[in-house]
Amino acid sequence: MLIKEILRGRNLLVFTFQANLYCVIVCKLFGISIITRSNTAPDGWSNNKIKKILYSFLLKKADRVVVNSFEFKRKMKKFFNIKCECIYNPLNKRDIIRLSKTKAKKIFSKINKLKIINIGRIVDQKDQITLLKALNIIRKKIDFEAVILGRGILKNSLLNYISENNLTKHVKIINFQNNPYKFLRQSDVFILTSKFEGLPNVLLETIVLKKFIISSDCPTGPKEILLNGKGGLLFKVGNYNDLAKKIMLYSKNKKKYKMMLNKSIKSINRFDYYKNLEKYLKLINLYL
Repeated sequence: MLIKEILRGRNLLVFTFQANLYCVIVCKLFGISIITRSNTAPDGWSNNKIKKILYSFLLKKADRVVVNSFEFKRKMKKFFNIKCECIYNPLNKRDIIRLSKTKAKKIFSKINKLKIINIGRIVDQKDQITLLKALNIIRKKIDFEAVILGRGILKNSLLNYISENNLTKHVKIINFQNNPYKFLRQSDVFILTSKFEGLPNVLLETIVLKKFIISSDCPTGPKEILLNGKGGLLFKVGNYNDLAKKIMLYSKNKKKYKMMLNKSIKSINRFDYYKNLEKYLKLINLYL
């Protein structure tokens, strides 16, 4: 399809997402300008020698490389000596708030319990097993309910862990929803356990709905979104003992941590929809 468009002789600029190396190769062969955007931190694939060589060589051939966090930008320079531009994911606060008010079934049964939610694909990258291990530690110490909202190849593995550790009364898994905001709105705290990200939109959406965040300090994004831990709690990737302690801290002093949440809310305009779309437009206009 791309080659067909090029052969029509149009004056083209190609903007490709997901760091599409095929597009880079085709554009360079035909002398076409290309901007490529990557949204997953190199930590997720830099251990693959073949991918590392391909990305390192081919991404440098693109006219511009865009990433979605400044930490991501630094890693691309460090790992591959690739100079990138950072443009945050455009955040449409109005739509998130509107969709959160949609009528929804209650996913938490009791008001006076700590209501925990995790939203994401149930795959190794998202590492929800770390959340379950942390919950297993605290289940006799505090009263809570937890919901994991998503689908993926590790769902049965999580269900087995829940059953084997008598967590059935505390934790449930709900299938992927087109509108997760109406469920996120019902929670007290969102927990992200990812091993790596780019700039996790779900954390931005959580802040828009004024919910507290406990997140893994994974590359890249959470630390940047949460103001280096001043706007939410961070724990070491995969450290379920640390996560358990952070959940306990929050449950015992919600008022204290509301001040941290307010800092995140005040800083959310960095990700404004129109502000970041304007940056994309300016970048595109350089090649038109």
